[in-house]
Amino acid sequence: MNSIVVMGVAGCGKSSVGHVLAQALGLPLIEGDEFHPERNIVKMRLGLPLTDVDRTDWLAALARELTRYSSGAVLTCSALRREYRDLLRNSTTGLRFVFLDISPQQALDRVTARAGEHMFPPSLVESQFATLESPVGEAGVLRMDAALQVAQISELVCAWLRSEVRKESV
Repeated sequence: MNSIVVMGVAGCGKSSVGHVLAQALGLPLIEGDEFHPERNIVKMRLGLPLTDVDRTDWLAALARELTRYSSGAVLTCSALRREYRDLLRNSTTGLRFVFLDISPQQALDRVTARAGEHMFPPSLVESQFATLESPVGEAGVLRMDAALQVAQISELVCAWLRSEVRKESV
């Protein structure tokens, strides 16, 4: 089994889907937020959007972490830009992405609902959409509607992964 990145803007459900997907696939979960350097966490809590430079060390740490799991893992990571995804792809052969696509209003509603429980404030949701370069059309990417139930997303992703494995073995 190859590794999978569950990606998208804040509030799309990366952690929830990643947890269920990791269980369904019997793979370890790498929670991307746990790898942010303290300076990034402080910056986000202050309502300041992260820059490409801010994300460099974080993405490098995630790429290193993926290489620790030769049997595969599920990583939750915003992976907003193509260059971020390519950095992760370069670290792990056959890496796939599940893009949890959500509207700006849905994301804002979800992030607002968890305010105080998470380092990411609602004021930064707009900056996530400004940074996002849609991965739709890139190889190894499945777009999922983030409004679906987590269990349904997990089932659909597992079916997609099975079909991808069948394609590889042909």
